Amino acid sequence: MTTEPHVLIDVTDSVGTVTLNRPDRLNAFFGSMRDEIAEALEELAGRPDVRVVVVTGRGRAFCAGADVSYMADLLERGAYDEANLLVTAGRRVIRSILEMPKPVIAALNGPAAGGGANLALACDLRIASDRALIGQTFNRIGLAPDWGGSWLVPRLVGRGRAAELFFLGEMVDAAEAERIGLVNRVVPHADLEDAVREVAGRLAAKPALALSLAKEALRRSLSASLDEMLDFEVRAQDAAFRSSDALEGTRAFVEKREPRFGRGGSVVGDEQS
Repeated sequence: MTTEPHVLIDVTDSVGTVTLNRPDRLNAFFGSMRDEIAEALEELAGRPDVRVVVVTGRGRAFCAGADVSYMADLLERGAYDEANLLVTAGRRVIRSILEMPKPVIAALNGPAAGGGANLALACDLRIASDRALIGQTFNRIGLAPDWGGSWLVPRLVGRGRAAELFFLGEMVDAAEAERIGLVNRVVPHADLEDAVREVAGRLAAKPALALSLAKEALRRSLSASLDEMLDFEVRAQDAAFRSSDALEGTRAFVEKREPRFGRGGSVVGDEQS
């Protein structure tokens, strides 16, 4: 009997999709699943035919976070080093998303709790079904926030709101999540796949280098000074100036037509003839 993998990868029309595949356990993290997610993200980051990445869950949940039964067994046995490895593996996943030079969209098809919530929050954009719920539920089982939540949540919603989310550990519905800035957009559940595909398609048609530079600017701006960001802008724009996409984009504007951006935003003169 063949066991279906816990993480699925699909590439269609320049969009790579990572699907968590434990629907019977609400896609809760189990065993090596965290490393498998990171490996899938790293694979898509390196594929030139992928311009946008989507992360979602199969079934009625996005991700319930840690498999609590598995975690309880580790703690019962005093396997603390093994438990800590799960947190380290989560760190690899979050860094894979934040440092990927491609836009990453979370398609929240249902509940996202604990590390599952922070997997979604690490993504650049979050589009949620109106059935989605999201929560920092760690202290319900006596744990502290991980998977980057302590860094991500205050930056998305502010310190006061983050304290409320962390301390109360409540699940927030999709409408409230949109109101406080945890998600970008909420759509009817039946429309989620189409809405994500539409946004991903629009991003895939954009100049790849320009999106990558914008993502890097957003990441740096969280800790950099104004002068450091102004210096980064000079370097980034110089790279953009030298790209084939900038040449095509400016030509298309002058010629009053839609631009036809290439796949890599390669530097002019470096392209293969």
